[in-house]
Amino acid sequence: MKSGFVTLIGRPNVGKSTLMNRLIGTKIAITSHKAQTTRNRIETVYTDERGQIVFLDTPGIHRARTRLGEYMVGTARSTLSEVDLILWITEPGDPFGEKEEQIASYLGGLKTPRMLVINKSDTAGEETIAACRDRFYGKVDFQSFRAVSALTGAGCEELMEDIYSCLPEGPLYYEEDAITDQTLRELAGELIREQALRILSQEVPHGIAVEVESFEEGEDMTRIQAALVCEKESHKGIVIGKGGATLKKIGTGARLEIEKLLECKTDLRLFVKVRKDWRNDSRQLKNFGYRK
Repeated sequence: MKSGFVTLIGRPNVGKSTLMNRLIGTKIAITSHKAQTTRNRIETVYTDERGQIVFLDTPGIHRARTRLGEYMVGTARSTLSEVDLILWITEPGDPFGEKEEQIASYLGGLKTPRMLVINKSDTAGEETIAACRDRFYGKVDFQSFRAVSALTGAGCEELMEDIYSCLPEGPLYYEEDAITDQTLRELAGELIREQALRILSQEVPHGIAVEVESFEEGEDMTRIQAALVCEKESHKGIVIGKGGATLKKIGTGARLEIEKLLECKTDLRLFVKVRKDWRNDSRQLKNFGYRK
């Protein structure tokens, strides 16, 4: 059997998490149209008769402006030497700019095989995709290339064949029915944050963290109490909204997603806290689980 670890890297918001969810066949990593949605390293597992692939979804590589940003970039970078294959995810119109130069510098000296994956192939013609491929091939050595659409699934099965062909023979690292290294409590917290990212606007979402204070599984219902943590007093009212409307909308969306995950009714109680400038506070970052 083939088995190994595969990391997905690239600039923020190119669809790494969406693609990973598509490849494993279920939603584990949260997604949004806002950059830097993924903050931590998430492992997901795909197992079939060919073997087992452990995907590592990492934060998008960007210019860090906070300690949280430094942690995110460090997390993405640290996986590069730990895996059997690197998938560099981009999209058809992407230039080879400053962020790409930064990623390329991290790959320098590594012998890890790498594959260029152009996502969102459904949004561009063959000429645009070929031009993007040529831009990247002119700067970095890739072992192979594949154009896919995480949205429609086009090219994804072929990508899986490519991945298996690059992996060594090896054992199963997880049980056959495992799909992630994340706990249900952690997944619930991420689903709450996903709704905050989708509903809140401007600079507020990037200053939001979620603290799951209690997670009680019952026979007929799971009860969850969680805090949305923002870093400015002025943001608290925005998160709550007029008459609590925004917080209620976040809670309703999150509850529906959590119920899909847990396959049972969920009583979700949300409230809002302020912890000033938490993204630059090492102690608070560790409390929220952002540890190297």
